[in-house]
Parts: sequence; structure tokens; C-alpha cells
Amino acid sequence: MPLLAVIAVTASCGNNKEKSGSEQKSSSANPFTEASKLAYQTPAFDQIKDDDFQPALEQGMKIQLEEMQKIADNPDAPTFENTLVAMEKSGQMLTRTNNVFSALTSGNTNPKLQKVQEDIAPKQAAHQDAIYLNPKLFKRVQAIYGKREQLKLDPESKRLVEFYEQQFELAGAKLSDADKTKLKKLNEEEASLSTKFSNLLLAANKAGAVLFSDKAELAGLSQGELDAAAQDAKANKQPGKWLISLKNTTQQPILQSLTNRATREKIFKASWDRTEKQDANDTRSTIVRIAKIRADKAKLMGFPDYATWKLQDQMAKKPAAVDAFFAQLVPAATAKAKVEAADIQAQADLEKGGFKIQPWDWDYYAEKVRKQKYDLDENQVKPYFELNKVLENGVFYAANLLYGITFTERHDLPVYQKDVRVFEVFDKDKSTIGLFYCDYFKRDNKSGGAWMSNFVGQSKLFGTKPVIFNVCNFTKPAEGQPALISFSDVTTMFHEFGHGLHGLFANQQYPSLSGTNVARDFVEFPSQFNEHWALNPQVFKNYAVHYKTGELMPQALVDKIKKAATFNQGYNLTEILAAASLDLAWHKIPASAPLQNTDEFEKASLHQLKLDLPEVPPRYRTSYFSHIWGGGYGAGYYAYLWTEMLDDDAYSWFEENGGLNRANGQRFRDMILSKGNTEDYGKMFREFRGHDPKIGPMEKNRGLTTK
Repeated sequence: MPLLAVIAVTASCGNNKEKSGSEQKSSSANPFTEASKLAYQTPAFDQIKDDDFQPALEQGMKIQLEEMQKIADNPDAPTFENTLVAMEKSGQMLTRTNNVFSALTSGNTNPKLQKVQEDIAPKQAAHQDAIYLNPKLFKRVQAIYGKREQLKLDPESKRLVEFYEQQFELAGAKLSDADKTKLKKLNEEEASLSTKFSNLLLAANKAGAVLFSDKAELAGLSQGELDAAAQDAKANKQPGKWLISLKNTTQQPILQSLTNRATREKIFKASWDRTEKQDANDTRSTIVRIAKIRADKAKLMGFPDYATWKLQDQMAKKPAAVDAFFAQLVPAATAKAKVEAADIQAQADLEKGGFKIQPWDWDYYAEKVRKQKYDLDENQVKPYFELNKVLENGVFYAANLLYGITFTERHDLPVYQKDVRVFEVFDKDKSTIGLFYCDYFKRDNKSGGAWMSNFVGQSKLFGTKPVIFNVCNFTKPAEGQPALISFSDVTTMFHEFGHGLHGLFANQQYPSLSGTNVARDFVEFPSQFNEHWALNPQVFKNYAVHYKTGELMPQALVDKIKKAATFNQGYNLTEILAAASLDLAWHKIPASAPLQNTDEFEKASLHQLKLDLPEVPPRYRTSYFSHIWGGGYGAGYYAYLWTEMLDDDAYSWFEENGGLNRANGQRFRDMILSKGNTEDYGKMFREFRGHDPKIGPMEKNRGLTTK
């Protein structure tokens, strides 16, 4: 079992004092007790009930701890098989349960699941500590690690030895008993608070939705957007009105269309202040405590700060490497953003706006500048991007051209929500690879953003094939209307399916090293690389067809999209740099520092880093930065930009070697997508590219340089 993946999930088992009748039922009746009998062991969602999770999680943890203690107490000398392979085989019930529970609490939650999630978080942290801080287990791991060169292991098995030794050490296995006790308490508190943060944010996003009674205030929206807003209002018991839901980012995509400046400001401020209203959903005190806990944990571990501790097993290795990387980007990004700001201000002045551009004006006037410079109108583009055609004739088609895989939709497998679709994936020789689920539409009970994960992980040890899912938050159209999406949404679909390919092509013996179980600053490499195929001419013309007429997008419009690709990149890069820098700033705070005021710390950090452009807010504010406080990306949000450097450099190899073809795709699959965590990441990249990653292709792709 992939131990870390199981433990990282903040699932829960409820209060033991009062158990419902369903919780007291025999374990044999619980659908998680045994592997699903469905194809690929995919979850039997039609049999799974909310009340199943608590007893399954508790029983799963109990069983795994018994398995681990048996390994630790084994009187035989430690061997690779009786220790590490045995550890990989442990916790199968817990893994099954966690995979489904984490999917539902992120993608289709409810108050009952949230309660279970909050209750179990500290227990999961304690469970992790019981394994990684077990001195007998660590002693056996160390014994194998010390003689790994003499064991003549195959490369993947040797990697597993090194992986476990590092993970035990980073988890605190070398601490004194007194410090282990301190660490356990901090881990439990952090797990509880991270789960609390996620649930507060979900509630804040829902409560922050802006309701309009006068349709005139929403001038500029298409009829389809208005219908969707009316549908959302009706679903929230506000018939005859229009509800604008919040996306997880600071800027709201809808702002680019709204002609009423007061409406734009209202929606932007609802986004900006969503978690800072001094109400029940205010996250700031929770965040300050999480940051303090992480700093204290790092000190216990002997590190100056949390970032230094957490980057030990990443590709970057040290915060200084990230700082140096950012130092190459910040001056060029902010300089370009300032030029863009001048253009946008000039456009507002031309229209006699009589005001200085504010963040809520940027997207609206940027769209006007884009139309003027490139004659490109987003509303002209959307009719050519119907979601189903993008998926099947774009995303799947590109994967077929590169890797030879094919897809068949299955309607016989149960799903957790009616909008979810399931596809069986076949290799070029018609053998089966696994299953792919997609859940694309926004719901109030779904976390913001987009992500990929597994229901079932690939492992030769268990003979399991991958069951992957992608989740996004696109606006669901009104009944009977097509799902028309933006090109940004198209890119998101390609991105998340890139993660999917990383999981589908996994080819590992051991689950802990399989597929996407890689470092944060490597896992986004395959996903961002896959984005490049969205604009490939052969792929693009296969999916970009008008939803009514079936006509291909006119070449003139295609050319405009390509020419506009680097438009607004100063803004886009600066907002991401600001968020990533805030993440590192929070996680470089030493344990000796006083508790921070979130707003003052945010403002001071951005100023110090020269990222405090008034018109360019960070992509995420501290108080709703779900990646770092509830999503496992603490001290790791830089990974998106780091891996952008990797993906642009890798794509330049394709450009130099014939572009999109089966041979090149197979090479990328063999050398990157199928490797999992079986090699050093730097070595893996060098063997594919022929050199260490270079920043030049990224700068060119972002329009920061022409070289």
C-alpha cells in the first residue's frame, strides 16, 4: 500500500461514545472490507453509504497498525521482503476507504462527511506517527538501508529502500522520545486545523456568492451565463434572481464580461474578503496557528524553518534554489505587468472612465485591449469549445496520436454524482489500461479548483490497474443548452488529463512509488506538458468546431488565439509569483518569531519581494489559499512554476524532434510518464532532455523574451 498517500488524507472516524446502528453493523457488511468486485476494483458507489466511512476508516487503521507491529516484532533478521514489501502490503482496507472518502469530501461532500472528516483528522495524524515514530520499525528500515548495496536489488526495489529511510527520517524517527511526544501532539493539532480550514473555506465560498435582483446589473453576460446564474439562484431558493458563485481564485473569470463597474467591484470584493468577515467562516486565526505549528515542528526536526524541512525530498532540495529561480522571473514579470497596466489604463482613459484602474477592472479592460490588439473576442471563441467535443475529439484524440490509447464510455458502472462520466482506457495493442472518471461541473458542495487522483492505484505487487478521476469546476449550462467553455477551461482539461496520463501509464511494482506518488515539484510536469497539445494544429482542428454548424473554427480566429497566447502574461505570471512567494514567506517563519497578523504579513511580504503591484493581486490571498493550508502544498506552491520550466523545456525537445507523433509520445511515456518515483527526478529529466532544465523556453513561452 502507498503508506504516505493513505496517511495524508484527512479522512475521519467519528466519536466512539455514541455509535449509530449503521456504525455497529458487522464489518462484513461494510463495502470497504474487501476489494470491490466491479471491473478494476472500482468503487461500488451504489452500495457505499455515508455511514460506511467511519467504521471502515477506524477498522482500516486498526488492521494496519496490527500489521505494522507484527513486522516490527518479527524475530527474524530484517530483509527487504519481510520488512519493506510487508509494509507495502499493509493497510489495504484503509487505502480503499481513504481513496473514496477523500474524493467525496473534496468533490461531493455534505455535513455528515465533513463531521467525519473533522473527527478523524487527528486520528489519522496519530496513525501516521504510530508507524513512522515506531523505533523498532525504523531500526529494521535502517538495517536494510545500511546494506542496500550488498543486497543486489533491482533499481526500483533499491529506490524503495531509500524512499522509506528518507520518509522515516523526515517524519521524525530519529527524535528523542520526549520530542516525539511533542511532535505527535503538533501533528494531531495541525491535521485538525487543516481540515477545519478546508471546511471553513468551502462554507465561505458558498456564503460569498453574490445575489442580484436586477438583471441590468449583469449587463455583458451572455444568455447562457445568465441562465446558469438564474439556475443557481433557483437551486438556492432565490427564484427570479441571479446568483454569481465564487471561484477559488482571487480574480473571478466573469469580471471580464461585466460592463457595470459597481457590479465588478462588488464581486471582486466578495472574493477578496470571503474569509475575512470576522464571522464563523473567518480563517485567519486558524491559519496563524497552522503556521506556528509548522514552524515549531521544523525546529523540533532541527531545521531553521518549515520550508527547509519540507524541500528535502523535492527536486529543488532547498528554498534557496526556489529563491534563485524566482529571482530570474520577478523583474521580467512585473516589468511586463506594468506595461500591460499602462495599456489597460489607456483603454479606460480612451473611454473617459475617469478612474485609476483597480483589480476589478483589469480583466474587463484587458479583454478590450485584447480585442483591439488581436481582434479576439472570448464570446466568439466559446461556441467552438463544446465540452464533450473538447474531451473526446481533443483531449482523448491527442492522447491517441501520442500514445496510441483509445477510450470507450461505460454506462454500467455506478458513479457518485449524476454528471460524472466513466471511460475504459485501452492500450495500442487493445489491452486494458484502466478507467478514467471525469466530473467537470461546479457544485456548492465541491471544493474549488481542479484536480486528479486515484480511486485505485496501479501496482504489480497487487495486480491492480489504475482507476483515475479528474475534477473541475466549469459552469454547468442550463437544461438543454450546450456546455460551452473558454479556452482557459480547455487548457485545464488538457492539464488535468496530463495528471491522468501520469497515473494511467504507471508501471511500478510498489504502490508507494507508483504513478503520481512523486515530489510536488515534479508532479505538475506531466500535466503542464500536456497543455501544449491543446493548440497543436492537428489536435485543435479536430475539436474546435462550432457547436451549431459543425464548422471548423476559421483560421483567422485560430491565428488570433495563437497570437494572443502571450497577452496578459505579465499579469498572469505576477499573480502566481505573488501567491507562491507568500507561501514560502509563511513557511520561512522561524519558531522564535511572534504570531503574525495575516493581512500585515501578506502586505509586508509582497512589498519586500517587489510583488506588490496595486492592480495585480496575488492569485490566492493567505486567508483562502487552500493549496497550502488544506491541500498539502505548504511550502510547495512554487511547484507550478518550477514544473512549468520543466514542461516548456521538454516540449522544446518535441519541437526539435518532429513534434506530435507516436515515436516521440512513446519516448515521453517510457522515460517520464511511466517512471513514477523510481529514479532521481533530475536524472530522469536529464536522460529525457539531454541537459538540466533551462528557463529559456519558459521565458519565451510566457512572452518575457523572444530568444
